[in-house]
Amino acid sequence: MTSVNDLLNLLVLEKISDTAFNGVSKTIGSPIVFGGQVLAQALNAASRTITNNRVLHSMHAYFLEAGNLELPITYNVSLVRDGGSFSVRRVTAHQKEHTIFILSASFHKKETGHNHQFEIKPHLKQPEDLLSWTDILQQYGNFIPKSLKAFFEIERPVEFKPTLIVNPNDKIDLPPFSDVWFKLKGDTKNLDLATKQQILTYISDYNILGATLYPHASKAHWGNTQTASLDHSMWYFRDFEFDDWLLYAIESPSASNARGFARGNIFTRDGKLIASVAQEGLMRPKN
Repeated sequence: MTSVNDLLNLLVLEKISDTAFNGVSKTIGSPIVFGGQVLAQALNAASRTITNNRVLHSMHAYFLEAGNLELPITYNVSLVRDGGSFSVRRVTAHQKEHTIFILSASFHKKETGHNHQFEIKPHLKQPEDLLSWTDILQQYGNFIPKSLKAFFEIERPVEFKPTLIVNPNDKIDLPPFSDVWFKLKGDTKNLDLATKQQILTYISDYNILGATLYPHASKAHWGNTQTASLDHSMWYFRDFEFDDWLLYAIESPSASNARGFARGNIFTRDGKLIASVAQEGLMRPKN
């Protein structure tokens, strides 16, 4: 995938019935289905059962089994409730006889009310002053670990620019924070809010667990640690556009019992908070 159009072709599901949809998978460099893809496809299924113009405001999901890249994924939607203000949907994802994923999503009618938000960090390096993943591959490809190089070589519909480039060979512990700018490739005009939320959800599964490894970087890395997303929650606050860089500000408050917890806020470049994310992931040291 090289552009937003390729991503939309992946995320917009084939309709089987009013409450059942089929999806296919694309690798992002892992041998299993990318969690962000399943999250976004499940939201696509849920949103297509909403007929009262309500807007997605939160979702909560669990990854139950690793998805097989070669098999289609069937998403079944349960219409849990359509109340006076909120509509709730439950989505289960299946491959053959296996349930690999479950998600609950809530949609809210448009209302007005009080408004406040956290502020974006001051004095952040701007995207124009940073190297992208593509730049890192071009400049340092001969010096980074083989598995990481293979990951960077996968073509993606989104470009990432971390404010700090971590050298895995330094083997020093780092603070549990990560700030990453990201931008979609291709024409992003005329996307409706539901589609933008699904794309944002897809992107939100990138980078977030990296912060859980930073405080242990002197001994832990992707090669000697078994990692997997266990759950994922997201809250959507304000409408936005993909026409400029967005910031994913991530922190990891805790790691224990072979699990790491991370949370993030997603801002527009001018400081509007558009979404918050929370995820717990497996981070099991390999013997």
